[in-house]
Amino acid sequence: MSGVSILDYGRGNVRSVFNALDFLGVDSQITNDHEKINNSSHLILPGVGAFGDAVMAIRKIGLDEILHEQIFLKGKPFLGICVGMQVLAAVGFEHGENQGLGWLDAEVKRLEPGPDCLKIPHMGWNHLELTKSHPIFQGFNDQMLVFYFVHSFFMDTMTDDAVVGICHYGKPFAASIGWDNLVATQFHPEKSQDSGLELLNNFVEWSP
Repeated sequence: MSGVSILDYGRGNVRSVFNALDFLGVDSQITNDHEKINNSSHLILPGVGAFGDAVMAIRKIGLDEILHEQIFLKGKPFLGICVGMQVLAAVGFEHGENQGLGWLDAEVKRLEPGPDCLKIPHMGWNHLELTKSHPIFQGFNDQMLVFYFVHSFFMDTMTDDAVVGICHYGKPFAASIGWDNLVATQFHPEKSQDSGLELLNNFVEWSP
């Protein structure tokens, strides 16, 4: 079995993730080929852009079906990044109501400026507050829990047990989720310098 498959559905910053893994010396490939995905040990789903458009692109090439098989039936470790996290929700409200993959009882909603008149999108570095331990954050101290965010929508999950870490931007929101062999982050580890590289390294070494 080969290394990491970075899943290409035309909506993710796949090259940045590949470059980060390459820097770590990790064997990885950018692909949407079902056979190559089947032969890989770990799966990463990056994402940028609109929720509904991303889900449509995933379904158009049958990536939802192969992912369901690989993650839920074969138990392969999975990492979703940014929109790659959001699409796991049941529904999203970007440009209307759109159905997600439905792997988590959650909704993706727009961030609000609030009384502090915060800038939307939430862009830049912010601190992650862990709500429970997870292998991808193994060895992290509080100073390392700073990551790079770029998003206008957030996941509002009704499954609190799935929340691994929260971030505050006007109000707290789920910045990382995880259960069983699946984990995801709203932030971009591939853009988060040393902390992001450490997270990616922990992920590829994770054997749930």
